[in-house]
Amino acid sequence: MKNIGFIGVGYMGYGIAKNILKAGHKLFVVANKNREPIEKIASEGAIEVKNFDEFKDKNLDVLFKCVTNTPIAKEIAEKLSSILSNNCLVIDITTHNKTGSIETEEIYKHKNIRYIECPVMGGPVQAEEGVLGGIVGASDENFKIAEPYLKNFCKNYFHFGPVGMGAKSKLLNNFLTLGNAALINHLAKTGKEFGLDMKKLFEVAKLGSGNSAALNRVFDNLLEGDFTGFKFTTKNSVKDLTYIQDLLKNFPEAEKVAETNKNYFQKAVDDGYGENFISELINKK
Repeated sequence: MKNIGFIGVGYMGYGIAKNILKAGHKLFVVANKNREPIEKIASEGAIEVKNFDEFKDKNLDVLFKCVTNTPIAKEIAEKLSSILSNNCLVIDITTHNKTGSIETEEIYKHKNIRYIECPVMGGPVQAEEGVLGGIVGASDENFKIAEPYLKNFCKNYFHFGPVGMGAKSKLLNNFLTLGNAALINHLAKTGKEFGLDMKKLFEVAKLGSGNSAALNRVFDNLLEGDFTGFKFTTKNSVKDLTYIQDLLKNFPEAEKVAETNKNYFQKAVDDGYGENFISELINKK
């Protein structure tokens, strides 16, 4: 049994935290505004702490961080660097901008705290099932230390090299994923407007090269009247595509595609749908 801290028990964090508990570790979770996942994980055996300072006497072996963006992750790092011991390993699930994880690691390095980045592929369902894909940036030594913990919630994980390489790989994968999501939304929305049989449209789409996990995730639910199949918010899509645009600024054709998709999601945010899941936009005007 290891002592593990967790910051960011939300849509994704809950499933990861649940699998850490299942592995037999002692889990301390920080309170946040979204009480539902905190109360749920606490009912399953996690111990809630009110703030970061309470980590001081927990003798943490590992701290997981699953937060929204780079500025938040860096702000937390500044606070934690004076709280965590240098025996602690930070596993950062955050999707960073192209330099965010490098900058975050530097904050921890000043206190000799180990750090790896491990953004993930998959959604809340895959997180609960423990079959996420981990995209790791870390020194070889820190990667080996982290592996037993990665196995708790990842079906597969891939070490791309030092910190920073994981972020770049994650952003390129999200470039593909969010582009597919936008196209699926356009397919479904226009198909409905044309009065097409949506079940048949889905069956035809699956026969072509456009078939994907995202297509199945959206349409399996949509055909049952549920538009929440793609559980990633519009607001987070804009954030990721902003990071992706910056990553691709030396590749103008790819950057233009990212900008077009970002503008689609940005309009939805401007229309008041920022907290809606991507697939819910299909059913919005």
